[in-house]
Parts: sequence; C-alpha cells; structure tokens
Amino acid sequence: MRTQIVFGVLAALLVLAAPAKAAQAAAPTAAEDAPDPNAQREFSAKMMGCNLCHGTNGVPKMPAIPVIWGQQADYLANQLHNFENGNRTQEVMKWMTETLTEEERPAAAAYFSKQKWPAKAAGAASAPVPRNMVVCQACHLPNFVGGILVPRLAGQSYEYLIEEMRRFASDERKNNADMTQLMKAVSPADRDAMARYLAGL
Repeated sequence: MRTQIVFGVLAALLVLAAPAKAAQAAAPTAAEDAPDPNAQREFSAKMMGCNLCHGTNGVPKMPAIPVIWGQQADYLANQLHNFENGNRTQEVMKWMTETLTEEERPAAAAYFSKQKWPAKAAGAASAPVPRNMVVCQACHLPNFVGGILVPRLAGQSYEYLIEEMRRFASDERKNNADMTQLMKAVSPADRDAMARYLAGL
C-alpha cells in the first residue's frame, strides 16, 4: 500500500510538473523581483500531491493520516524538518519533504495553515473527559486547538492520535522528548480514552 501511494504521488507530480519544466527551458529569464510562474506551477503541483493523501477539502483520505489544514504554520514547518532529519519516520512523508526545496517548505506550511480546519462530521459522539487531559492542556491549550509549534488535537482522527501516542511511548517518534516521557507514563487504556475524547471534540 505504501509503495502504491508513493508511486501515485510521484506520477501526479511528474505529470503536473512536466509542462512547467518545459516552459521554463523555453522561456526567457524573468526579472529578479518578479514571481517565477514556472516555479509557482511546480509548487502548486506539489501541493496537489500533498492533497492526494491529506484531502482536497482538508479531510484525509485515510483515518490514520492527520488533518493538516488549519494547523499552525510553524508547527507544520517543524514537522517537515523532522521528517527530513528522521525524527519522524514515514516513507511517503520523507520522500515528499525531500521534493520540496528549502524555500518551498515554509511556503507549504503557510499554505496549509491558511486553509480552514474541516468541519466535524455530523453525529460524532463526544467521549467522556478522561483523566490526564489537564496535563495535555498545558501545551495544547484548554480547548486543544494548539499554538506555536504545538498541534491542534481537537478533531483529529482517533486512528491517527492513538498511533502517534503509541509511537511516542515506544520511542519510534523522536521529535519531542516531553511527549515521549508523558506517553510512557500513560497506560495504553488511558491513551485510548484520551484519543477517543480528542477525536470527538
């Protein structure tokens, strides 16, 4: 499945970027202070590649993929850096991050941060407030909408939340030592309750 996703994203980017590369080779050099339309087209193609998994309407294609629309730009840029340096490991994201130039990474983070967080599905039931949530509020804020370098958790999918909690607890995700220690101290049953509660917000 991962291989199919990688090849699907790669094929989309190649198809969308090819006309821009051809035009770039044929076009005269633009003034230094003018936007490069070819570069803009390539960047747009890469953003479309992101949407193949994260969704054109902000709703991810699979439950284990996080919502990134409306997340803080600094947080998103930091995660791209973490995928690049291996502190977060995910095959498609590692490859996707490497397709972005140094200039494009903050632009990509800004682009997704300006999108609207998708509306909660109608009829989604709220779980009871589990213990330990006050600890999470210290960084993620009382309503769990996050802040600078801290992600929004409210409304993320249960599948994504529970897996990332597990990855922190098992030292598979290495980009936040505080989260690693916190998740190691929380039982699997409590992590499950926390993920269900946050997903229902």
